Amino acid sequence: MAAPFFHSRRPGKRGEARAALSLRSQPRVVICPGLPPRKLILSQMAVPFLLLLIASSFLQIWASDPLYYESFDEPFEGRWIVSKKEDYEGLWKHSKSDGHEDYGLLVSEKARKYAIVKELDEPIILKDETVILQFEVRLQNGIECGGAYLKYLRPQKAGWTAREFDNESPYTIMFGPDKCGITDKVHFIFLHKNPKTGKFVEHHLKYAPTIPNDKLSHVYTAILKPDNELRILIDGEEKRKANLLSLDYFEPAFIPPKTIPDPDDKKPEDWDERTKIPDPDAVKPDDWDEDAPEEIEDEEAVKPEGWLDDEPEEIDDPGAIKPKDWDDEEDGEWEAIKIDNPKCEAVPGCGEWKRPMKRNPAYKGKWHAPLIDNPNYKGIWKPREIDNPDYFELDKPDFEPIIAIGIEILTMQDGILFDNILITRDEKVAESYRAKTWKPKYEVEKEKEKAEDAAAGFSDMLSGFQKKVFDMLYTIADIPFLEAYKNKIIDAIEMGEKQPNLTIGILVSIVVVIVTVISRVLFGGEKHKAPAAPINETEIAGAAETEVPESNKEKKENDKEDESAPRPRRSRRET
Repeated sequence: MAAPFFHSRRPGKRGEARAALSLRSQPRVVICPGLPPRKLILSQMAVPFLLLLIASSFLQIWASDPLYYESFDEPFEGRWIVSKKEDYEGLWKHSKSDGHEDYGLLVSEKARKYAIVKELDEPIILKDETVILQFEVRLQNGIECGGAYLKYLRPQKAGWTAREFDNESPYTIMFGPDKCGITDKVHFIFLHKNPKTGKFVEHHLKYAPTIPNDKLSHVYTAILKPDNELRILIDGEEKRKANLLSLDYFEPAFIPPKTIPDPDDKKPEDWDERTKIPDPDAVKPDDWDEDAPEEIEDEEAVKPEGWLDDEPEEIDDPGAIKPKDWDDEEDGEWEAIKIDNPKCEAVPGCGEWKRPMKRNPAYKGKWHAPLIDNPNYKGIWKPREIDNPDYFELDKPDFEPIIAIGIEILTMQDGILFDNILITRDEKVAESYRAKTWKPKYEVEKEKEKAEDAAAGFSDMLSGFQKKVFDMLYTIADIPFLEAYKNKIIDAIEMGEKQPNLTIGILVSIVVVIVTVISRVLFGGEKHKAPAAPINETEIAGAAETEVPESNKEKKENDKEDESAPRPRRSRRET
């Protein structure tokens, strides 16, 4: 039997001598026959060095393995346990990420509470070594109110089972995005036991990063170092760095202040905190008129020449017709729509002329005594400081181990997809997982988003063009020599606003009408009172029939049925 590599105790001198004799009696082994003695010795020395190098490599590979990893490539049932608590009715699904072949854990219903947990094979200790927590989340439908964070659970009370997981199940760390109302942050919360009181206290990271406002996959990373440093990364980019024991980074701080304001100290009644006071010796001047108005009429103003005093600014639309089905008793007295008085367009103004107002040079407003330095000012009062009875010193937080990973959220959105949950001690391992599992998906999604934004930009540009066209057409409809055609033109414009794909056809038709009218005026000798059908809506719609959706055709038929009931026309002001 070969001698063991390690001994439980050192042998005595007699044992060493016996071992030496035993070695001498062993047959000599020649590794490389023919080698000189010096090279033979070097060759024999290389063997244990090579074995040590191989062992070191295996040790490094073992140390770099993740402590826990969940890819959700396989269904989660049997590995993750869904809570059976009454309030948690949200349905979890094993689903593909939109546009990818990669699977994740999906929040599938809106306005539900969700809870699911995975118990670890071995607890993860948060002491003396680096720990990296990392996971991906994709808000496929966006998020207005809901959480997408993980809870890293500490040991639970005796008898607890995973099916009892809920918001009361204690955790050590809560990490991840949350948005609702004014809350828009990537939470990082420690639940730490106060060494003096024995009670667990929530310590929230101050100034936490905001959530990326899109529907792409994002990876969240928290790096806990043994020197009390915390780093928060989003998509591999550092967003927040904090020291656990500093007073500046957590609320409340892990170490309480040495002194606190004395709760029994009261501000003296004669303590004056006013820096300035009204001058008690000041007197209002005799000529100060507090009742003078701020504005007065400009007596030097003169009514502009050409002002039409007897013309109203607006008149009834002469083209407006009372609908046949209008009932004065039920609908009230019918009134025509008002339009701008065309007689006022070429003059300075219409209606009763009034002098404009100007600032009153005599106006001074309410008099107040000027302020002077307060001779009794003592500064802002603060209670005196006393020793904090709850103060304690701490070299580093004593966190409870992680025994399970849970997702317990309330969300009003569906489509939240969790993926690639990782716990490791090696930052390079976390980086390699980001490069392999998150980066390729993100780049595909980003390119798709750019294409959609470009398409939306073109659509907005087209919509803006159509609006300018319709505004121009309303202006054309108000041209005096087209008065007889105004109602028909407005009908065509309104149809175009309902069916934007007819814009070009309507524009061409109105141009044809204008050319026709001008031709008749120049060559026809007299003006026609009204054309039989200057703009045929059926012909315009027929020309664009291949572009009109079926629903729009039905809507157009309904519009035709209503043509028998006259309606007031829109004025330019209404547009």
